[in-house]
Amino acid sequence: MMRCFKGIFIALILSMTVGVATGYSQDTKAQEAKKARLQKEIAILDSQIKAIASKSASAVNKLSLIRKKVDARKELVAESDRQIAGFSSSIAAKEEEIKVLQARLDTLSDYYERLVRGAYKNRNAKVWYMYILASDDLGQAFRRYGYLRDLSKQMNIQAQRIIETRDTLEKQTAALAEMKKEAESLRKERLSEVGKLQAEQNDSQQLVNQLKKDKKKYQQDLTKKQREVEALNREIQRIIQQALEDKGSKKGSGKATTKPAKPIDYTLAKQFEANKGKLPWPADGPVVEHFGQRYHPVYTNLKLPFNNGISIALAQGTSVKAVFDGEVKQIVVMPGYNKCILVQHGNYFSFYCKMGSVSVKAGDKVKTGQSLGTVDTIGGETQLHLQIWSGKNPQNPETWLRPR
Repeated sequence: MMRCFKGIFIALILSMTVGVATGYSQDTKAQEAKKARLQKEIAILDSQIKAIASKSASAVNKLSLIRKKVDARKELVAESDRQIAGFSSSIAAKEEEIKVLQARLDTLSDYYERLVRGAYKNRNAKVWYMYILASDDLGQAFRRYGYLRDLSKQMNIQAQRIIETRDTLEKQTAALAEMKKEAESLRKERLSEVGKLQAEQNDSQQLVNQLKKDKKKYQQDLTKKQREVEALNREIQRIIQQALEDKGSKKGSGKATTKPAKPIDYTLAKQFEANKGKLPWPADGPVVEHFGQRYHPVYTNLKLPFNNGISIALAQGTSVKAVFDGEVKQIVVMPGYNKCILVQHGNYFSFYCKMGSVSVKAGDKVKTGQSLGTVDTIGGETQLHLQIWSGKNPQNPETWLRPR
């Protein structure tokens, strides 16, 4: 019964060790992956901030990028805080494990010492015989004989348990030291991030002060931007209307002929709809402009053009990929947006703007994840503008793309 209890106790200790180590490892990997993504986003934003010219219009864009970088930096600091808290919890659990193992080792050592003393007292064979002959009955004699016979075996087993427990204790102590070292490194890293965050917040305030001095100039730039957005929206609506009706006029011999409407692929549309919230991102980067109505970052009562999509900041030359199977309906060039590609997915559409090189043409069938070309750099900004439409209704792309 005692041996069974000891076996269960050891198994419990080992399972605790494995469980804590596994959970700690999984949490750390997820946290490191998230931190790596945030650091990559900050690097992309930083490179674009440095590339933007100092004119008023770009100052507004720069302010938006800096504020986005500040948000990413805050999230990075918060992630470090969570990681430090995780380290503290793991360290406390590891210290408790070591405490239990040390107590176990002390118990084993004490038991082993008593076995050794017993063996020493009974080292004379005559004493063994007298011990057996002094038994009250035959049953007791057999039990005493068995005890003496197994004494050496028990000592060997107990010695092995002490060695194994000591080895486990040493490994856990080393793991604890490594955890403390990593936690200290993380605290230093967090302190550095906080310093950068404060500097970025100061840059943001300086830009706010600069923009307040030049409201008239900015309003002129805003009017130009409004015209570009409206022109893009009209063109997208025209292309979508044409794609849904798919009626074109063929001119030949001076006569116009109307070709029959091409049926909508509703099977593909259902597949697209079934993947809402699971579509792959066309490229990996931070969202710097979100869907919907926006307001000026300084003149907060001043409306910015309604955004029918999102803008994703990317590294120069990044490949842009299709979010789902479909057909390239048209490629157009628009002021302020360069080349734009419309891909049809039944009665759904995805629109990719601010493209540089394009590797597809109208009529091409594309697959999910297939490269459509590379993003362009316009005025120092390397950003993909993405829109998703359900029929004639613009959708928020972030609700269709998979969470990151």
